[in-house]
Amino acid sequence: MLDREQRAQQTDLARQQRLGLQAPTGRAPAIAAAAQAAQRGRFAERFRDQAPAQAQAALTTRQSGWAPRQAWRHRHPAVFVAWLGPVFWPYAYSDIFDYTFWSYAYEPGYWAYAYDDFVDTVFWGGDDPYSAYASINPQDYPPAGGGGRVRQRASVSPQTLQQLCGTPDKGVTAWPLADIARAVRPTPEQRALLDELKTAAAKAAGVFKDSCAETYALTPPGRLRAMMNRVSATLEAVQIVRPALETFYNSLSDEQQASFNALGPNVGERSPQQQANAEGCGDPKSGLTQLPIQRIEAVLHPAGKQKEALDRLSDATAKGVEGLQAACPNDVPLTPVGRLEAMQRRLEAMLTAAKLVEPALDEFYATLSSEQKARFNTLQQVAGQ
Repeated sequence: MLDREQRAQQTDLARQQRLGLQAPTGRAPAIAAAAQAAQRGRFAERFRDQAPAQAQAALTTRQSGWAPRQAWRHRHPAVFVAWLGPVFWPYAYSDIFDYTFWSYAYEPGYWAYAYDDFVDTVFWGGDDPYSAYASINPQDYPPAGGGGRVRQRASVSPQTLQQLCGTPDKGVTAWPLADIARAVRPTPEQRALLDELKTAAAKAAGVFKDSCAETYALTPPGRLRAMMNRVSATLEAVQIVRPALETFYNSLSDEQQASFNALGPNVGERSPQQQANAEGCGDPKSGLTQLPIQRIEAVLHPAGKQKEALDRLSDATAKGVEGLQAACPNDVPLTPVGRLEAMQRRLEAMLTAAKLVEPALDEFYATLSSEQKARFNTLQQVAGQ
C-alpha cells in the first residue's frame, strides 16, 4: 500500500512538473497547493468522476476537432470544440441548435468546458497547460518532454473553413427539420410554422459569416475580440430563431410535443447523468482566475502602473467568472424551447464576462514593452519556465 502511494505521489509530481507547476526541492507543499487550485478551480472539474471510457471519448473528440455529427458517427457524445484553425467555437451554429433538439447526444460537461475554454483562451491561447486537471485520465497529461502543451488546435483545410464560415447551415451542421416533421407529423397550419422556423434558421446562419476569422489572433486582446465576435453572432442567431421555435412548439399537441422532445441520434442510453450537475458552479474558480495572473506576474515581472493594471485585469476576470458561475444551470431543461432559452442566458453571461475583461486587458497590454508583449502572446509556451 505504501509503495502504491509513493508511486502515485511521484506520478503526480511528474504531471505537475510537465504542467509548469514544478518548484525547487523543499517546496512540495507549494506544488501540492498549486495543483489543488488548478484541479478544483475549473467549471469542468465536477465531471472528473465520470467513467474513464466516457472521459477518454470526450478527450478524443475534443482533440480531433470533430463536429457533432462526426462524433455521433463514432458513437461518441458531442463535446465543446474551442478552436478549429483560426475559428473560435467552429461548430457554434450546429452546437446551439443541435443541443437545443438533442441535448442528451452531447457530453454532460459541454458547457463546463465551454466556460473554461472561453476564459483560458484569453491568457493561454489554444494550449492551456492546466486544463488536464479537469480530467481523470492519465492520457490527458502530455508525454515527458512535451513542453506542457495539452490541447492542440485541430488542423483545418481551406474547404472546411469555407463551409463553416460561408454555409454553416449546410452539410454536417444542417438542422434536423426533416426529423422534426417525421416525429410530429405537422398539420398544414403547423407545417407553415415549421417553414417559418426553417426560414429563421437560414437567416440565423447568415450572421455567422462575418464572425469567422481567416487568420489566427496572436495576441490576448485579439483572441478575446475573436471570441466576442463569435459569441455575439451566436447570441444573435438564438434571438432570431427563438420566437419561431416557440411559436411552432406551442402549436403542437401534448403528444406531438412529447415526440419532439424525444428526438435524437442513437449514441447511447439516456440517463440521469445527462442532467447537468451544477455542484461546484458557485465555488471560486481559482484555476481560471488566479493561476494565469500568477503566471503573468512570474513571466512578465510587471511593476508600477503595469502591476496596477494587472490587478484591475485580475478583478475584471474574477467578476466575469462570477457571472458565468451564476449562469450555470441546475439541470438541463426537458424541452427544446427551454434549452434554447437557457442557451441565450449562457451566451449573455459569456458576452458580459468578455465585456468586463476587454477594457482591463487592453489597458494592461498597452502598458507592456515589446518584449513583455511577446512573452504574454506566447504565455502557454513559457508556462513551464
